[in-house]
Amino acid sequence: MKMLVSLMSVTAILLVALAGPLYKFGVVELGTAFTGFKFGLFAGIAALVLLAIQLLFKRNTASIGSALASAVLAVTAIVVPLGMMNTAKNVPPIHDISTDLVNPPEFVAIAPLRIDASNPVEYAGAEVAEQQRTAYPDLQTLTYANSKPELIKAAKQAIENLGWDLVNTDADKGIIEATETTAWFGFKDDVIIRVTDNDSERLVDIRSKSRVGQSDLGKNAARIHSFIDELDSVLAK
Repeated sequence: MKMLVSLMSVTAILLVALAGPLYKFGVVELGTAFTGFKFGLFAGIAALVLLAIQLLFKRNTASIGSALASAVLAVTAIVVPLGMMNTAKNVPPIHDISTDLVNPPEFVAIAPLRIDASNPVEYAGAEVAEQQRTAYPDLQTLTYANSKPELIKAAKQAIENLGWDLVNTDADKGIIEATETTAWFGFKDDVIIRVTDNDSERLVDIRSKSRVGQSDLGKNAARIHSFIDELDSVLAK
């Protein structure tokens, strides 16, 4: 029983932990990775059930160390998927977020990089915009007194500080494009920052869009928030 509990808990955590890297390095398709993720959840539940049976009926076969280790692995394999499922229920099933919903910044240099992406480069339109307004009402066009060159320079520094890959800078058009690759699954999400003149002020808009997946689990909105915080930090220095 002790061996079975340990094997089941290790299997559970491996199914969950390896789902991302196996997809990231092209070993399995995304659907297969998510299936493994789901089975990891089930294996974690099974491990806890077996552990409970062991502690209730075969306590002499269990040690504190092995029982605790198995419990931690099993609970982790359960909590991570459930946490993602809970997040998915609390955010809209969208993957394209922009501070300007009327005239979202358009990808230029990044557009050809998304040819094979399942999510088209074009903005999805009014339905997505309405869902964003409801979920992320605080994401709106930013206004700065700084000059356009200062903002472009600061935006590039913010991108570097965040560890994103700079793809394109067009000072004349006032746009900066970058890509962030997520650590676990290796998802590539694209960002464009647009700086425009508005009399004595500058308007800054940010758009972040996933290449794959219907729901981004709130990642694109969080990415824009992170960029804004980093941009303000750079400008404050």
